[in-house]
This record gives sequence, C-alpha cells and structure tokens, in this order.
Amino acid sequence: MRIEIWSDIACPWCFIGKRRFETALGRFDHKEDVDVEWHSYQLDPGLPEHFDGTEAEYLSRSKGISVEQVRQMFTHVTQQAEGEGLRYDFDSVVVANSFTAHRFLHLAKTQGVMSEAKEALLSGHFEHGRDIADHDYLAEVGRSLGIDPALTRRVLESDEFIAEVEADIAEARALGVTGVPFFVIDRKYGISGAQAPETFAEALETAWQESHSLTVLAGGASRPGAEPGGAVCGPEGCD
Repeated sequence: MRIEIWSDIACPWCFIGKRRFETALGRFDHKEDVDVEWHSYQLDPGLPEHFDGTEAEYLSRSKGISVEQVRQMFTHVTQQAEGEGLRYDFDSVVVANSFTAHRFLHLAKTQGVMSEAKEALLSGHFEHGRDIADHDYLAEVGRSLGIDPALTRRVLESDEFIAEVEADIAEARALGVTGVPFFVIDRKYGISGAQAPETFAEALETAWQESHSLTVLAGGASRPGAEPGGAVCGPEGCD
C-alpha cells in the first residue's frame, strides 16, 4: 500500500500529524507492506528567505490578526504537540522560506533518508530554533544522516531539485490540496489535517481491505437461473 504525504517544514500541524499518523501506522498489522512517500508543499511561497522578526510578528502581519491572537494559537498548538511528545518553542522559531529545505529533502530522498531528514528538520525548526534556510545547518543535518556535507552544499548552491519541489507543489494543486498535512492512500483516499490516530487507523484498514479483496462481477452459488457457463459449486452443493 502506498501512502503519499504532502507537508511543509514550516507547518506546526504537519509535525503533529506526522506523529499521529506514525502512531496509527505502528499499530497497523500490515505496516511492513506500507510504502510512505513524502512530497513538498509551501504554505507561504512568497516569504523572503528570512523574515526579520519573530514567528508571532510574521503570522500577525500575514494573517492580519493581533500578536495576542497569534499567541493564543501558539498555546493551543503547543498543547496539542505536547500530547504527541513534542516540545514546541515558538519564541525561538527562525522564520525562513522553506523552499531550500525542500530541495534538501529531495537530495535526502536520493540517499534513502528522506523520512529521517523530514523528522530532523521539523524538530530543528519547531523545537530547537534552527534555521531551515541555512546551508550550513542543512549540511549538518545531512552529515548526521550519512550525506557528505560537500554534496549538500554543492546541491544547494546549484539549481538541483528545484524542478522536483515545483512538481510536488503542482501535483498537490492538481489533486485539490489546499492545506497540509494531506495524506493520500493508493491514490484513492485523501485525509486532510492532523487527524487522530484512530482516524488514520480506520483509513489504513479500509484501504487495505479494499485493495486485498475481490469484487465479484458475476456468479454465485445460489444465484437463481444461473447459466451453465456461470454455474458454481459451494458448501451446499453445485448449481
């Protein structure tokens, strides 16, 4: 079973949603047969490489609400994050455009460590106040995952993986994705938002059962008036 997840590194609900999905997947009987693929998405593609201010000030300006309202939002999200074992520190968040970090994630994908890189960047951004647009920081994350820092810097200083990030965003648009996190199961089921683990679990089970059962188009042991070519035998005898 294939599960695709669109998310942004600068999205607090994406980290919470990742944890809740992982909780459900960890309990899923067929988890070893599930392939998870991450896709890029940007909540604010027009954000400068860096915003000279705090996360609260940035959201206040971009959403047109007061800083106090933003801080109330932070309190709610922080409480939800704590329920998933996450320790958000919005006061230390470095407000930066996430496009460069998404390019790094595509580099990590070629090295087979995209999921680990995603985890590291989300944690770095929301829990440790790291700059997700900084090449040195991304090279540091890459090194911790076995990626040569020189390779990371060379890629980020070039145009590599720009097309891949843009393709992910375009595909999300084509699928009708308007917010993240967004989960797509076997290109048949879409789940929007950081749902409860129980919701993810139900979706996983439903999708698995549907993809591993047969739809009978014709026939049936007790079907009245069955033609000879469609006759069958069952526990009670034959047509």
